[in-house]
Amino acid sequence: MTNWRITIQDLLEHSPARWLLFTRRRWLLVGALLLAMAVVGVGGGWLIAEVGALPVLALLVGLGYVAWVLRDIEIAYLGVIGIIALLPFASVPFDLGFTPTFLDLTLLALFAVWALPYILGEEQRFVMTPVGGAVLAFMLMAIGAFVSGLSHGALTSYLVRHFAEVLLSIALFYLVVNTVRDVARLRSLMRWVVLGATAAALLGIGLYFLPDELAIRILSALGRFGYPTGSGVLWYIRDDPTLMQRATSTSVHPNVLGSLLNVALAMAAPQLFARRPFLPRWLLLGAMGVMGLGLGLTVSRGSMLGLAVAVTVLAGLRYRKLLPLMGVGLLLFLVLPWTQGLVTHFVEGFLQEDLSTQMRMGEYKDTFTLIARYPVLGVGFAGAPDIDIYVAVASVYLLIAAQMGLVGLVTFLVIMGTVLARFWRRRVAVGCHPELEPLWYGIHAAIIGGLVGGVFDHYFFSLDFHHSVTLFWLLVGLATAATEMIGVRSEE
Repeated sequence: MTNWRITIQDLLEHSPARWLLFTRRRWLLVGALLLAMAVVGVGGGWLIAEVGALPVLALLVGLGYVAWVLRDIEIAYLGVIGIIALLPFASVPFDLGFTPTFLDLTLLALFAVWALPYILGEEQRFVMTPVGGAVLAFMLMAIGAFVSGLSHGALTSYLVRHFAEVLLSIALFYLVVNTVRDVARLRSLMRWVVLGATAAALLGIGLYFLPDELAIRILSALGRFGYPTGSGVLWYIRDDPTLMQRATSTSVHPNVLGSLLNVALAMAAPQLFARRPFLPRWLLLGAMGVMGLGLGLTVSRGSMLGLAVAVTVLAGLRYRKLLPLMGVGLLLFLVLPWTQGLVTHFVEGFLQEDLSTQMRMGEYKDTFTLIARYPVLGVGFAGAPDIDIYVAVASVYLLIAAQMGLVGLVTFLVIMGTVLARFWRRRVAVGCHPELEPLWYGIHAAIIGGLVGGVFDHYFFSLDFHHSVTLFWLLVGLATAATEMIGVRSEE
């Protein structure tokens, strides 16, 4: 490594650029600069003429981002989190033979920065953790189910790409565990998740209260980046414009936005009682208020229920002061005039009286039929082999069972059970680490909220929602990394 650095230094010391910079013949320097400007100008003009100004601008921004990422892996994390929250479905506005999404590019940059020290021999340690073995088994089973499913489905570029994205998102678990090794980085990443979700909620609230035509025009402007356009970008209960509108922000679907706000609110809740919260307390309260309003406007019942269970767990295990706050919130929810439509929607859902709940029950019934026919390894990711069944169900657990069989579902439950069992066993030891404790409780509450919400939504394991899968495994990685910190500190 030392010889390599000396070689580069020698090259720089004897390079023509250095000679031009320090030569007394200033006209040579001026000439070189003019020539370089001419080359850049002509080359840039040619590129703009060939592919357009937007792709060239995107290329320059991308190169600047890569240069920045190479200096600090947290910038790479920030790019991933920012895209998940604000531009989850955006793709590059030009064709490269395929159309990568912004999330694809930022994830690849993050993995490249992580891998570079291993390639250069500067890092040898690889942390597996007790959760890592089950995650690896889950990935291998997913690959097995994918290959098995090709016996009755076509191998398309769409299928290959989206399945590879899911594998990349699951592999993010290992990257997080091996790069988040101290409280400072854990706090920083959790802060960015909350701020990103707050920004998404704020945008969703703004679009919700704008006139419909203006909101449609703004959201349709994202069509250049692969987003849907037209009046369909606005969502209503049961797709009926006479009923309550549902906030979407840039998440396309209100339940997708709801799942993000569910986990972010659960993550932020313990910070209300932290000695040193990851945001100033006034900003934290404002962010939680914005996210709470945004979640309400999504009318995402599964996400709301997930948050309620997560906060109840926090109150029961550690933060008893949350109980009166929950009571006040529930009372306001039940009696305020402008929440009555939402209350009615909840009641109809629990009584299975509304059309969307009845359709969901039908999906559950059909999925149980599919699982009964293919119980062990499922049907894979290429679709169902029989004409009278289909793979489409609003539940993470049933979707995993349909695509990967009961073996895959059990493996997933083992992963989650291991994470939560470690959470239960370390709940006393974490009290000795006041800086880590609220972060640790918050990240596990986010997972609990996501798991409960996953009973009613499938976004955390879906080929079509890469960013939601990425968010979920980011949370699992952060929770595992935080628990590892307790073990290390306890030994110290």
